[in-house]
Amino acid sequence: MKVNFPDKLRFLFTDSRYKVIVGGRGKGASWGIARALLLLAGNRCLRVLCTREVQKSIKESVHQLLSEQIELMDMHDVYEVLDNEIRNTQTGSTFIFAGLLGHTVSSLKSYESIDICHVAEAQAVKKKSWDVLIPTIRKPGSEIWIDMNPELDTDDSYVRFVEHAPPDSQVVDMTYLDNPWFPAELEMERAYCEKMYPDDYENIWLGKPRTTVPGAIFSREVLAMIKDNRYTFAPYDPRLKVHTFWDMGWNDACAVILVQQQYKEARIIQYYEDSFLRTDEWATKLNDLKLNWGWDYLPPDAFSKERKTGSSDAEILTAMNRRVKPKHLSFSESDPEFAIRATRNLFPKLILNKGGEGVARLWEVMKHYRRNIPKSTNEPATPVHDEYSHGAAALKGLALMVDKLSNDDLPPVPKGRGFVPRDRAMGTL
Repeated sequence: MKVNFPDKLRFLFTDSRYKVIVGGRGKGASWGIARALLLLAGNRCLRVLCTREVQKSIKESVHQLLSEQIELMDMHDVYEVLDNEIRNTQTGSTFIFAGLLGHTVSSLKSYESIDICHVAEAQAVKKKSWDVLIPTIRKPGSEIWIDMNPELDTDDSYVRFVEHAPPDSQVVDMTYLDNPWFPAELEMERAYCEKMYPDDYENIWLGKPRTTVPGAIFSREVLAMIKDNRYTFAPYDPRLKVHTFWDMGWNDACAVILVQQQYKEARIIQYYEDSFLRTDEWATKLNDLKLNWGWDYLPPDAFSKERKTGSSDAEILTAMNRRVKPKHLSFSESDPEFAIRATRNLFPKLILNKGGEGVARLWEVMKHYRRNIPKSTNEPATPVHDEYSHGAAALKGLALMVDKLSNDDLPPVPKGRGFVPRDRAMGTL
């Protein structure tokens, strides 16, 4: 059988654990991968898992793409296309489809016998998903095929498989220039993008990763930090007080920034973000660090009594021997745009401790925190409320209070009796 195939994708027919294709739009990788999988599954019995981070229905998978390639390669007589599966009636090969988001090691056990796992749109796959998927694809000789159009240079998929490719990997860069069948319609779109949106062109069409996401609120500030080498080694200094800035959360994440002040610099030495931790558990976690503690700066909602506990977060922290700034001296809710402007003014004073616990996550928050951009107007609107909002809220708190930070002697640590919640399950049972 003679099949049209891009030269750069011929490596898919050689053996290796990881086969990585990275590049921009129009490179022809999607249909090339589909053809390679169908040809291989036509020669021997294979179990192929086609996956991506989010797949709410079969329509979001590569099922349709594989079906189209079966027709184009005139292979419909050997392939049976079912609603949720594709089978080769001669070799017994099967193609199955699933999303990764929400899976655990236990729920993925049925995929241990997979021969080839194809991960589409791999730039969107989170670290947690990779940590579950990779050990699951464990059959001797099994392979993981990765197709990505990079988004950020710090995204886990890009760092994991391109910047620091694991052993037994083949990594191939592709662009539209490597696609002999690049259509005229896409060429028109490419030329228009190059002319009208030069800042986006290299990412969209050449596959070069961005530093920040489109619409990122602190894009210029992040670039300036990189240029000025302010995301660097700046470890804890025991001579300086460690102040904390909080965004409270339970179902949503709680975020805590640990910062030290010296001269006019605000040095973020550590960052924590987690869900379903009680406030007393947060206090224990911080107290166990044995740092030279300053003040805890809390948002206004932390001073309201909670029904299940009968206490406020501020009271709980105080009972756990934390120094909590009084409400009228802590940061208060303000106009969101005012807080964003204050945070922009904070950036020239910031030093991020590269390598400090959790700081890489805060660096991601700074790169991802963005505005809604409605398609109807294409104009930036209010900030998006997502997983990056909580760290951004804590950062805004630091921006509003940074000029109040001090290393002066503080009052003694309160001698609380500890905190025992009235409802230890916090209403979850």
